[in-house]
Amino acid sequence: MYNLETKHTARRLSRFKLGAAAISLIMPSWALAHGNINAQTLKGVKIPETPGLVNGKTAVVVDQAAAVQLGKALFWDTQVGSDGVACASCHFHAGADRRTRNQLGSGILHTSDAASASTFAIGGPDYELKASDFPLFRFEYPWDKYSKLLFSTDDVVASAGAFRRQFNEVNETGDGHDLCETQTDDIHHIVDFNARQATKRNAPTVINAAFNFRNFWDGRANNLFNGASAFGNRDPNAGVWVANNGGKAKKKQLLLKNAALASQAVAPPLDMMEMSCQGRTFLELGRKLLDRRPLETQQVHPEDSVLGSVRDVSGNGLNTSYGDLIKKAFAKKFWLGKGDFGASGSGVPYSHMEANFAFFFGLAIQLYENTLIADQTPFDDAVGEDGFPVGYTLQQKNGLAVFQDAHCSNCHSGPTFSAAINPEVYAPPGKKLSYYPLVDRTVLTEQGDNFGVDRTLVDTGFADTSVVPNDYDPGLGGTDPFGNPLSFTGQYLATLADPKKKMADPVKILSCELGDPFVIDFLSNELIADKRGGGRCKGYKKLSRTPSPAVVKAELQKPDQGRLSMAVNGAFKIPTLRNIELTGPYMHNGSMKSLEEVVEFYDRGGNGTNRHHFATLVFQQGFTAKEKADLVAFLKTLTDERVRWERAPFDHPELLVPQGHEDGVNPLGPDLAKDRFLQVPAVGRSGRTVEQGPLKPFDSYLEP
Repeated sequence: MYNLETKHTARRLSRFKLGAAAISLIMPSWALAHGNINAQTLKGVKIPETPGLVNGKTAVVVDQAAAVQLGKALFWDTQVGSDGVACASCHFHAGADRRTRNQLGSGILHTSDAASASTFAIGGPDYELKASDFPLFRFEYPWDKYSKLLFSTDDVVASAGAFRRQFNEVNETGDGHDLCETQTDDIHHIVDFNARQATKRNAPTVINAAFNFRNFWDGRANNLFNGASAFGNRDPNAGVWVANNGGKAKKKQLLLKNAALASQAVAPPLDMMEMSCQGRTFLELGRKLLDRRPLETQQVHPEDSVLGSVRDVSGNGLNTSYGDLIKKAFAKKFWLGKGDFGASGSGVPYSHMEANFAFFFGLAIQLYENTLIADQTPFDDAVGEDGFPVGYTLQQKNGLAVFQDAHCSNCHSGPTFSAAINPEVYAPPGKKLSYYPLVDRTVLTEQGDNFGVDRTLVDTGFADTSVVPNDYDPGLGGTDPFGNPLSFTGQYLATLADPKKKMADPVKILSCELGDPFVIDFLSNELIADKRGGGRCKGYKKLSRTPSPAVVKAELQKPDQGRLSMAVNGAFKIPTLRNIELTGPYMHNGSMKSLEEVVEFYDRGGNGTNRHHFATLVFQQGFTAKEKADLVAFLKTLTDERVRWERAPFDHPELLVPQGHEDGVNPLGPDLAKDRFLQVPAVGRSGRTVEQGPLKPFDSYLEP
């Protein structure tokens, strides 16, 4: 056994590995190691390519500049929402949401407490958050999670979205608000008026999200974009209408790789809590927007780095239409065809361009978000002789040392400080990876009896750190609308139990590549040859073995799935730490207002101990006050000053963001509470003015 494990370990060190507990011992040629830390500069790191999107004879996009213009306009345009909400309404502050009013969700994902769906412990609809409301889990001794719990809640600090209404039809003229009928909202209401709904989770930053293999906290935004929904190959109804040389369009399956941003982008516009009246389709959204001027009610700065050249002379919006931008950006075969694309409720047939509007929407926003790369931080500066960036102070150096010693860099690794990064980032220049380490098996969680540790299967880049009890939110442990596990791990175990079953995602998992292969703790008569092994596991046949279907089924029936334990329920995507100073509130439930509270959370080893808590990485640290301050000082070196001052490429049009309600009549309807708005001014390539000042951390906007 010793020789087998030693051989396996030596082999692992000879290759690039990604994993929650893996250390990158070999850096690609573009990477600069800082001391002994498992993180590198982001400068020079290329975004994983989406084959066929902008390159090749049959490229989807024929004018990338026009596509970026289209994507930026769509992202910031309040006409996209049914009632004045833009994608940017939840991502306007360093790519995140810093609003403080009407941001509370009531914990509707809490599976074991039905009453939580309609109750609030902190405030309620239209509540103004205070500094004293945080953190959402408070202990008698903040450094000790075993001390008396003074306060906890399943409330979520999320984002105000749309009013609860049923879609009737789009408004093709006028203010761009859809024609919808108000529905009774038992949760989000103020007396007899509906308030805007709050989303289920906190909004993560979109900056540097281009490097993620999957998006959303639960990973449901698939790496493969199917042109219609977030679910990639899982969605049997998805397809793109493509015209042949004769002009006749047929619906075809089209899966674009490394397009998780596009998969993510098409979900909120139809979500009844986030942006849409219930029942709206992308065809209807296309019908509303195609003849409209982008951003027609919003100011565009004359020096906008992307939109300045197409700014309308009025100063509001662009001098073109959405339809014309699509024609300029995308190949004709996706918008010029003829066919039966269905018809609206009024009987008017949809056009080819309307039928493919989700396709255009997702890819244009992806190409825009691909420009939002923050790689000019103090951490990315040249390295001095001592192994630290040359501009670092002694406190920042000490903080980096604490970051490494406390195991932070095991999960917050790589150039984005996140193990959820696309593995292609680690491919040597000019080469492609032959295997994507998206699932691992390693010792991260305690055994059920709290003695020793489990060998646990995990989705790389997702972790259970016990921010909340697992039943508050399943996270990666959830399922898609088609009944498939969101986790690759869950799908993998299902195929081991039934070899005839295929994974919903075309992901290859090799037993010989697992950190702790099955041969370590299963008997030889319990194992069979891994049929997936193939060429990559050649020469490592002893490691290329999986439990037999009968053994798998027996293990899955045991408490906690026996030796096939998996840490997916309550696991969430490990977020980037870049610009973390500006992207509060923190965690998937927005439960912490400051970096100091985040550090306190990790110092005590979480807010509890879930069954699959990552105990070998998140445990009581015993930081001193100085070490905590040093660690926060280091984290602030991950801020790009262009983000802080909204300089190009982080400049943007004007945006009115709903932030709570006030007395008066809402023009959308007499049964809706009147909106208050936060005005986000248009900013050009040079960024915010001195008078406007820089973006500030979330807790700076809170009253005591």
